[in-house]
Order: sequence, then C-alpha cells, then structure tokens
Amino acid sequence: MRGLSSNAGWFKSRVVKRLQSWFSTFIYSERLQARGWRQFNRELLKECRQLQEFDDEGRNWSKKNYPGGYTSYGSLDKIHHMSSTFMELGQRIQRHANRFANALDWDLGGHELSLTDCWVNIMPFRTIHSLHLHPLSVISGTYYVVTPRRCSGLKFEDPRLACFMAAPPRINDPRPPNQQFVTYPAEAGKVILFESWLRHEVPASQVQSERISISFNFNWA
Repeated sequence: MRGLSSNAGWFKSRVVKRLQSWFSTFIYSERLQARGWRQFNRELLKECRQLQEFDDEGRNWSKKNYPGGYTSYGSLDKIHHMSSTFMELGQRIQRHANRFANALDWDLGGHELSLTDCWVNIMPFRTIHSLHLHPLSVISGTYYVVTPRRCSGLKFEDPRLACFMAAPPRINDPRPPNQQFVTYPAEAGKVILFESWLRHEVPASQVQSERISISFNFNWA
C-alpha cells in the first residue's frame, strides 16, 4: 500500500507540472502610503463622523438598505468632491488604480481612469454587506479607516462559480488557484482594488467596535 500511495503522489505531481493557469482574476492590496497614514486616517475618521451626523437622508436610506449600520452610498456618493481630505484620498487612490490598470494590461485608448463614486461605510456589530458587484464601473475598491481586531474582511467569490454545473465539490484544503472563495483581511491603512464585475461581500461583523471604510468606483472615458 505504501508503494501505491507513493506512486499516486508522483503521478499527481507530474500532472500538476503540466498545468497552466489561464483567465486569472487579480486583486490588488497595498498600503495607501508608506508613512503618515495613521494621522491621515484620524482626519478621515473625523470627517466620516461628521458626514454621518448631518446626513439625515443617508441614515434613513441605511435603515432600510444597510440595517444596523450607516453608508452614504444612497445619499452622498461623491465625497471626493466634498472636502480637501476626501479629495486627497481620491488622488492617492488614483495612483494605485493606475498601477492596477497597468498590471491588467489595459489599453485605455488615451483616456484616464476617473474616480466617479466614493462613499463612507460604518459597520457596527452584526452589520452585513451582502454579495454584490459594481455595474457600470471598471475598477472598484475600498480603503480602511478603522478596523477593530477580528472584524470582518472582504470576501470574494470565484467568478466562474455559476458555470461549474455538475462539477464535484473541492477537497477541504484546495490549492489557492482552486479555491472558490477568498477573504482579504480588513487592515487600516490598506487599499484593496478589484475589477468591478467581481462579486464580493462583507460577512456580519462579530465585534462590538465599528469597522469604518471608504468605498469607490473608477470608470474611463
């Protein structure tokens, strides 16, 4: 039996060496800046709180669409035009979006990526952001302002999942290229970018402290 097991392992390794990965899905994760992000986040936090306080329309929209939490998505979704702090955030994210587009080998036809939408999310205990995508955009992402220990991360779904039909289930611990879901931890000071068609969600928060992020979309024209 030992010999058979050894042969099976050898055969599998030979098969793996013959495989090539195609149609890859890329996710970009990086520090917004090398230094000074903590002070910058304190400034962002102050303005996020101010936004939540005076945005009556957003709080009412959130009661129905974002139970337990607050988002300015339904009311003030262009905050990068509202203050110099949010504008500066948009400019810093722009540099990362340009790098991501370059890594994707995109031909923008002489046009530039444009930050079209930008909004605040405040997620307290048990708040959830269900599975969704961002239509009419090309790059979407989030920047983390406050991330309590053990707060929910950003969970992505394999975009091919609906095409698997009668495919057998995966083993308990598949290699990274074969995983059907991946979760990026929420980490203050980090920006995460992904193509807007990639479905994602934020599972229910299991910590009492609020998780605060700023989400955004880019388009090109």
